[in-house]
Amino acid sequence: MDKFQAWAQPWWVNLLLVIPFLTYFLWQRRGLLLTTTQLTLTTVFGAAFGFVEAAVVVYLRAAVGLLPGYKGTLADVARMSADVYQQAQSVELPQSLLTVELFREAATIVMLITLALLAAPRIRERWAIFLWAFAVWDMTYYAGLWATVRWPASMTDWDVLFLIPVPWLSQVWFPVLVSLLTLLAVALSRNGHPRPIR
Repeated sequence: MDKFQAWAQPWWVNLLLVIPFLTYFLWQRRGLLLTTTQLTLTTVFGAAFGFVEAAVVVYLRAAVGLLPGYKGTLADVARMSADVYQQAQSVELPQSLLTVELFREAATIVMLITLALLAAPRIRERWAIFLWAFAVWDMTYYAGLWATVRWPASMTDWDVLFLIPVPWLSQVWFPVLVSLLTLLAVALSRNGHPRPIR
């Protein structure tokens, strides 16, 4: 278990903690015009997409030989890979796979933006849907990794959050906290007293 580290790297990644509070402050007065159906379907999409992302990472680790037990059952993978997975975080990917990973990350953001554009008519609600889907996706990603390879073993395990434009590094608790605060900000803003659409 790693020692608790309060700050993500580079320094500006820590500003992600401001987003849930800032958006709540901007939304809470007028409320968000989001239906339960919109949030439910966005949750389903985000959860499915989060598991797909976790599976891609498992496949990527297996492809570069960093995932023991992958030729056995899922239980074999989980049992044999938990310790190795954390050590593999420091191993650099081959340039060819790193290029694919950068495009995958960009495609992830494009998919979440597209979902938001389709799900809501106004910018405020689109931003809320994007954040909601992103938060659900992110938490399901970690849950999917834990279910398949038993990583993260603890919330203080380090992870590479994104590679664009440079690697974003933090302990797992950080993105999970940002995601939970984001879901809370959207949910509380939706429960305000929204004005009718004009």
